[in-house]
Amino acid sequence: MKLPLFLLVLCSLSMGCVVGPEEVAAEKQAKKDTGEDQAKAAEMAAAAEKESSEKDSGLKTVSGTSEPPAAAASSEDFQKTNNGLKYKIIEPGTGKRPTKSSTVLCHYRGWLDNGREFDSSYKSGEPVEFPLNGVIPGWTEGLQLIQEGGKIELEIPSRLGYGERGMPGAIPPNSRLHFTIELLKVK
Repeated sequence: MKLPLFLLVLCSLSMGCVVGPEEVAAEKQAKKDTGEDQAKAAEMAAAAEKESSEKDSGLKTVSGTSEPPAAAASSEDFQKTNNGLKYKIIEPGTGKRPTKSSTVLCHYRGWLDNGREFDSSYKSGEPVEFPLNGVIPGWTEGLQLIQEGGKIELEIPSRLGYGERGMPGAIPPNSRLHFTIELLKVK
């Protein structure tokens, strides 16, 4: 599913908002759901919001425990861009390299410093397609470091993520974000 590019640009320019891959995935899923499925989705969203407000020790994490994800690289394994984005290229890829204006197809998993997963395209079983100039700056910068078929882990500082506003119910304000991203296709 593609979001109209003009809406993303208009939103970004006029209101300073940025659409993240999790919003794209949520919109895609919402359009699939009807009737009873929508009620169930709303119930699940409320449960997720409640879970995110609980103490860290009670939160579900990427690994299913209160420990940070085992697959996450240690800080010394990361390189850092001039912009402050930390990254580790797991697989560089061999295909086309995206630009800021590319549309990409990705699988991803995102989690917070405490290890709690806040979003994953793997849950739906379908990768997500979106324009790179319509997502958080950390994604735009990070995905340009690999090629089609590549995989990268990102540690995104708050200012390159959702900043002071966070994402209510999922990402607290001023949160550093962690992602593993597989770049499947560049359009």
